[in-house]
Amino acid sequence: MERIEIPEFENKKDLFKYLATNQKSLIAQKKAIIKHADGLGIAYHVITEKGGANKAEANQSDPDTIKVRVVINTTNFLDSHDDVHLKGIWTKSLDENKNLLHLREHQMKFDYIISEGEDLKAYVKSYTWKELGYDFEGSTEALTFDSTVKRERNEFMFNQYQKGYVNNHSVSMQYVKLILAINDEDYATEFDAWEKYLPEVANKELAESRGYFWAVKEAKAFEGSAVPRGSNSATPTLDNNLKTEPVKSTQTDIEPSQDTQKSFKDLLNNYELKI
Repeated sequence: MERIEIPEFENKKDLFKYLATNQKSLIAQKKAIIKHADGLGIAYHVITEKGGANKAEANQSDPDTIKVRVVINTTNFLDSHDDVHLKGIWTKSLDENKNLLHLREHQMKFDYIISEGEDLKAYVKSYTWKELGYDFEGSTEALTFDSTVKRERNEFMFNQYQKGYVNNHSVSMQYVKLILAINDEDYATEFDAWEKYLPEVANKELAESRGYFWAVKEAKAFEGSAVPRGSNSATPTLDNNLKTEPVKSTQTDIEPSQDTQKSFKDLLNNYELKI
């Protein structure tokens, strides 16, 4: 995808000066971009899969339909666009947009649609990182899809989910509110943002090595996609065969089903974290 261009500098002092001096222009550029998957093969946080995601068992009543619960985006994670999505980022967007799509690889084409309408429920739910299978401390708000995947609608992705091949997702979004955080006391406002939001970042070591990030307070979500690799790699498939009714609320205090809780335990056993 298109991304803002940051010149290369010999030292962080010059980089921070450039960011602080040009932040209004850079923020305007970021707001003008529709952000989604990286497409560059760059992972700032790689998960090594041991046993693979759970495969979906055949549905006795309808073997050509499966239900999946997938994480489209997680907050408090520094992604490959130097962004940290903050908790509450999706509240307004989910309230205003009831027509999200579940797509394959951000392709807005009929043959790339996985689910929509009554077959898709989008909501935000709080998880600890360990519940999602990641060895981070703290918690995140996950933009989550409960999606009914039908073979007749998208046979390719039906097979991908059924076989447990889909381990990464990505949100197509547009920035609404964001601020710059810099680890340098010479920039008072930006340093205040750094001290305020750094404690919430799961992959702090990466943030500290870079010395800055964009804290995104609000964004508009258009669709969520299954992708080989997204700009945020902490976006797994949680359940490939939901047996409970899809969640209808956007509240963050909904308890997962027993099947979903089991899938969390399987994820903890099946994934190894590496930075």
